[in-house]
Amino acid sequence: MDVFKVIEPTKNKVPFILSIPHSGTNIPSSKLNFYNKDQLKLKEDTDWYLDQLYDFAPKLGITTIKANFSRWLVDLNRNPENKPLYNDGRIITSICPTTNFDGKPIYIENYKINEVEMSQRIESYFLPYHNYINSLIQNFIEKFPAVIIWDAHSIKRNVPTIYSQSFPDMIIGDNDAKSCDEKLTEIVYNQLNKSDLNITKNQPFKGGYITRSLGFPKNNINAIQLEMSKDLYMTENETKYDFEKANKIKNILEKTFKEIIKNLQ
Repeated sequence: MDVFKVIEPTKNKVPFILSIPHSGTNIPSSKLNFYNKDQLKLKEDTDWYLDQLYDFAPKLGITTIKANFSRWLVDLNRNPENKPLYNDGRIITSICPTTNFDGKPIYIENYKINEVEMSQRIESYFLPYHNYINSLIQNFIEKFPAVIIWDAHSIKRNVPTIYSQSFPDMIIGDNDAKSCDEKLTEIVYNQLNKSDLNITKNQPFKGGYITRSLGFPKNNINAIQLEMSKDLYMTENETKYDFEKANKIKNILEKTFKEIIKNLQ
């Protein structure tokens, strides 16, 4: 199986990359026996159905890249040197996580990931995803005045190990204006805020490794993360795709993307 899937635009290509790094669920058969079977059934930290939620992107000229493998194999949105993204006491999962967000072990007892195994996973799964995005960026920046990477995520409404309160509906992350031009972030914020949703910026998420490593607004390379609560587009127990709720969110996202594209040109 390919490490990731690329969904090409169905109309004229625009300098807009949609990254979906956490919707993959596959784990190589050679590694399955090392995982806790109960945790494996749930895969609770998966950003379920985001490729379905964002399936309007190709008709806008956007290139989508979606990971095929689970973040529990390797997390594409973590620092490959395992440097923590936050230092505020929240749970920090590594590039090759050993627990879920609730702190529960995802592997069988006594299984440890050694340095060789970690390096192999980075080489086989992490680097190809990032190298491909970087190649897209370089290609776009040679042809267009600016490019944007939109890193799409979703999370359970309540994760006390990360945040003591319920999460807002949507959280825009631009690493405190370091990864995206402030005017572009403001356009995103204002557009999303036209809805009845609760929108925040950089609190409690500033953007992960993808946003922080790729965004250089001074070079016209913008990266922004959108985290959203899963119950916006899934059933209340966050287990199934809710078409009625999802269509409302799709409409909000599509209008936002159109506004971004208009301001990139």
